[in-house]
Amino acid sequence: MENSLILIVEDEPKLAQLLREYLEQANFRTHVIGSGLDVVPWVESNIPALILLDIMLPGKDGMAICREIRTFSQVPIIMVTARVEEIDRLLGLELGADDYICKPFSPREAVARVKAVLRRVRLQESGGLEQDVFHIDSEKYQASYHGRQLGLTVVEFRLLRKLLSRRGKVFSRDQLLDQLYDDHRIVNQRTIDTHVKNLRKKLEEIAPGENAIRAVYGVGYKIDI
Repeated sequence: MENSLILIVEDEPKLAQLLREYLEQANFRTHVIGSGLDVVPWVESNIPALILLDIMLPGKDGMAICREIRTFSQVPIIMVTARVEEIDRLLGLELGADDYICKPFSPREAVARVKAVLRRVRLQESGGLEQDVFHIDSEKYQASYHGRQLGLTVVEFRLLRKLLSRRGKVFSRDQLLDQLYDDHRIVNQRTIDTHVKNLRKKLEEIAPGENAIRAVYGVGYKIDI
């Protein structure tokens, strides 16, 4: 039987309960811990499928907990932060986190990120045999998402194809601009933001709340599902 146990590490009782309710509605089992001091001993004695780990905790902060867990376990960890300046540190490999969510966030987003990380882990463990949620046809300039055609413009298709070429890699706006136009026209970097917004809207219509394209503060964009 597939492991469905999600450890929620959150010291705000209302938020912890809200996350628990949404995850359980999505057929996950949950366990909640509110103190940073209790997390590592619990993980050493149990096998969660994934950990939702808040950074600001009493007793021991989430970053220290993440580093300690990585000394003995590769369980997927999604860090939760209210400070955008921490994102670069979270993305750094020294922590070993798999993803992050910025407060405030919707419970639906949290569930979608949990599902996305678990799907990516399963894909890696199966050697890529699991069905991908994206399908790209470069000859026809067509793309589908969860089996449904996206109806992309040529520029949107090229943008999506570039992001999918290295999942999890953060592409800067300049790197993405280089892929979009055959005539190498000079355009403002914010043009990328407009195309990303339009592409996100089309993805969201098919899979609401999955948030496939992630903005990385001060850097660019990535896809990691």
